Amino acid sequence: VQLVESGGGLVQAGGSLRLSCAASGSTRSINPMGWYRQAPGKQRELVATVSSGGGTTDYADSVKGRFTISRDNAKSTMYLQMNSLKPEDTAVYYCKARAGPLNLDYWGQGTQVTVSS
Repeated sequence: VQLVESGGGLVQAGGSLRLSCAASGSTRSINPMGWYRQAPGKQRELVATVSSGGGTTDYADSVKGRFTISRDNAKSTMYLQMNSLKPEDTAVYYCKARAGPLNLDYWGQGTQVTVSS
């Protein structure tokens, strides 16, 4: 499974961005997917997850009510709609997919999100 993120960029506080994560390869074996982020000098943290069918989602407290995770399995793509962005949302955002009979984790290369105050 290969994952490629896109949609990052520079935005002012209060603005919005939509991240995409396109999967290729053995996409039928993908189960839960998620978005993570890592700010400079900090550990990578979970932002949101979505179940294989898209019906169950979960969010970090810091993004609840502002971010929405979704996936379109027909397009093998996961999304993260980010609204009301804050400077503390600045980080590299990574997508992760758990796939295959061994439930291995696959990561994208990351996309930079910078929120200016």
